[in-house]
Amino acid sequence: MTSASTRTKRLMSIAAGTAVFALAVVGCAPSTGGSTSAGGTGGGIIVGTTDKVTFLDPAGSFDNGSLTVQTQVFGLLMNSKPGTSTVEPDLASKAEFTSPTDFTVTLKPGLKFANGDDLTSSDVKFSFDRQTKIADANGPSYLLGNIASVDATNPTTVVFHLKAANDQTFASVLSTAAGAIVDEQKFPADKVLPDADIVKAEAFSGQYQIKSYDFNNLITFEANKNYNGVLGAAKTSDLTLKYYTDAANLKLDVQEGNVDVAYRSLSATDVADLRKNTKVTVTDGPGGEIRYIVFNFNTQPFGATTPQADPAKALAVRQAAADLIDRSEIATQVYKNTYTPLFSYVPDGLTGATTVLKDLYGDGTGKPSADKAAAVLKAAGVTTPVVLNLQYNTDHYGQSSTDEYALVKSQLEATKLFTVNLQSTEYTQYSPDRTKDVYPEYQLGWYPDFADADNYLTPFFGADSFLVNHYSNPAVVAAIAKQVTETNPAARKTQIQDIQAKVAADLPTLPLLQGSQVAVTGKSVSGATLDGAFKFRFGTLSK
Repeated sequence: MTSASTRTKRLMSIAAGTAVFALAVVGCAPSTGGSTSAGGTGGGIIVGTTDKVTFLDPAGSFDNGSLTVQTQVFGLLMNSKPGTSTVEPDLASKAEFTSPTDFTVTLKPGLKFANGDDLTSSDVKFSFDRQTKIADANGPSYLLGNIASVDATNPTTVVFHLKAANDQTFASVLSTAAGAIVDEQKFPADKVLPDADIVKAEAFSGQYQIKSYDFNNLITFEANKNYNGVLGAAKTSDLTLKYYTDAANLKLDVQEGNVDVAYRSLSATDVADLRKNTKVTVTDGPGGEIRYIVFNFNTQPFGATTPQADPAKALAVRQAAADLIDRSEIATQVYKNTYTPLFSYVPDGLTGATTVLKDLYGDGTGKPSADKAAAVLKAAGVTTPVVLNLQYNTDHYGQSSTDEYALVKSQLEATKLFTVNLQSTEYTQYSPDRTKDVYPEYQLGWYPDFADADNYLTPFFGADSFLVNHYSNPAVVAAIAKQVTETNPAARKTQIQDIQAKVAADLPTLPLLQGSQVAVTGKSVSGATLDGAFKFRFGTLSK
């Protein structure tokens, strides 16, 4: 997830592309997916997880454990139906740009919180004003950096006045926890509300409400009869979320039928074992997490500040490395296919994703090509073996990083075209060092703030990249700024694809893997849906 400074820098890129006036209609008609019924009557379901909640209050947390619960109980103006990543009106009936800097949302009439309080535009304004006022360091308020102000013009109409015009990612921002709608009669305007007080107030606007709450031990949910959004009525009325401290115990309980669903975070070995178990079903879906290698354009071999500086040779080194990486081998051997090969800069499941790296590098099918790597180095006049000083980290990116980068080293060295010096550093040192040109090549990972391709482009390759790796391509920067404000979806998709092609030709980073979402269910359970929105909605589950 991005930092507040990254989000601020992102606004500069948005502003750069606002010269053309256009209106973008995000949703034009009332949704037919909502329901005022209390939900299904299927048998109660138990979901097990090793994740932990920090705060239920969406202003005070932005971690996976808290998000899993918030996703079930807090409504949003914009959301995506399970199985898709396309945002559309949720509690809203319509949402659109009514001027370049005005995004107007019309609420469905008669909305209520689980406790019976009316949910109106006043609650919406309160929710967003509250996020930005509290600005909790652990919360998602930084995503709202493009909001200048919010007006509730009548009980069902809200106008978001934006600082930068035609921000095509704004609808996606509204679908994050930063856009969770809370009850202004129950939540304080200037501080986070304790979990127990939220539960007692029944201040919920999503598919479910919480019946009982034992912090990081057990949560019981029941369908919220007052929810009237795009997700519809929950298929199971009663559901329990059970917390585990040991993933091995979670694995044992799901295979023995003591829990119906295991979601986050079984080990890769446990998932591989469960795939062979006839008592359970393993469901995979695209995940937003990516793992990749960064090249520092100043200090990599033949980089701009090295004694042998030569842009053509530096590019050849990056291209040869791309030709030799076998992503499938890493995914299978190290991660037991809980990660999948990533062949571009926008991951699978998002609009605009491509496989451009598969097309350009290796043998063209996703496998490595030693001959191609040797040829590109020879054509550039690069003497081999090329020495790469590759840095990685285990206390932030996981202990499996050791095996991952040992395999990367083996793949690069197998043809004797490279000599790879591996070194690991603790993250407290790693994080500042990587931005100070200490590491010529190094490992990073990324989890998105929201499910839009831009979250993999602007922060990385825009005008102010958080990578700080001295890569800057004016054509890429201009194209990224343009796609953020492109109001034609088909045109924007093409622009996103073209950006990836431009970046792939330069190779400032080398994407390796995309994390898969995994849910393990008993054979009597159906409806586990994992999609490119990176949300697991309990409302689709039934048995």
